[in-house]
Amino acid sequence: MASSYLAGFGHNIVLVLLIVGCDGRPLYPLPSKLVDRDRMPLQTSRPYNIAHRGSNGELPEETAAAYMRAIEEGADFIETDILASKDGALVCFHDVILDLTTDIAQHKEFADRRKTYEIQGFNITGWFIVDFKLEELKTLRVNQRRKFKIISFEEFIAIALDAPRVVGIYPEIKDPVFINSHVKWAGGKRFEDQLVATLNKYGYGGSYLSEDWLKQPVFIQSFAPTSLIYLSNLTNSPKILLIAGITFPTQDTNQTYWEITSDSYLSFIKQYVVGIAPAKDSVVPAVNGYLQTPTDLVAKAHAHNLQVHPYTYQNENQFLHFNFHQDPYAEYNYWINKIGVDGLFTDFTGSLHDFQEWTSRLSG
Repeated sequence: MASSYLAGFGHNIVLVLLIVGCDGRPLYPLPSKLVDRDRMPLQTSRPYNIAHRGSNGELPEETAAAYMRAIEEGADFIETDILASKDGALVCFHDVILDLTTDIAQHKEFADRRKTYEIQGFNITGWFIVDFKLEELKTLRVNQRRKFKIISFEEFIAIALDAPRVVGIYPEIKDPVFINSHVKWAGGKRFEDQLVATLNKYGYGGSYLSEDWLKQPVFIQSFAPTSLIYLSNLTNSPKILLIAGITFPTQDTNQTYWEITSDSYLSFIKQYVVGIAPAKDSVVPAVNGYLQTPTDLVAKAHAHNLQVHPYTYQNENQFLHFNFHQDPYAEYNYWINKIGVDGLFTDFTGSLHDFQEWTSRLSG
């Protein structure tokens, strides 16, 4: 059970401190300050429990509290979206605009920063993360009682490395085309270079399941194939191609879903990635809330020795297909034991962990 992982964590105290927050230094140690110690290794015998933006079914996404809760509940990996601020700092945030999930509209001092940019062919108006320095972003609060701060990528890494057991990280390099066109780094470096430099700084590296990787596991993910190919020249850390729904083209190469899930494309991209992460309804379509016949995407990917990590699994009734009768455990059972996926992005880390613990006892 998840509680078996908590020895020595002091999680309740730390979680309260993270939620309350302060304006000084982080209330968790930076990774460079940590002391090496023996920790329970990452499990590799069952599909990975990937905490989608933290345990964001319980706490606001991409916040320190959500990541701490996910670790407490048994996540194998904590997943985050990486964007960049105006001054080039890497931050954990999902949207390129700040309007939807922060109190930016209440900050009158930033009223003149509202702009319109073109993103993937659409004109979007709002307050964009690329127009704010990190110290300015730190003055904002993520919605839900205004207690939660935006955290940096380094602070996110600190949370993973300070866990009482080995917990992997699963960063997405978010909207690299947009970020590279609006944020400039010294020496002509790109967004991807900064991500890898940060990972290297804190000891992340090594091919999938290598000794180095198992000590500090990481998957790097992106919807942009060219970004993943560029990253492959910088690091041998495993990479995952994110695949949107069937109506969405790739953001950089404008390829269709059907193109990037073809045998020929999977044969090509496997030179650069170890797996794919498709939207789950593209793996098993649904009509009027009922699942239909599964596609052959998982079988095709496995034939190319690629892992499959679908997204996103959610406990709320409105997200559960009628086939599962409002039971998230039935959904997990279907995807793990019938579809045969290798990892699951979930908003409710604890429920997936509980399901896997219970079923592993039964099968043992």
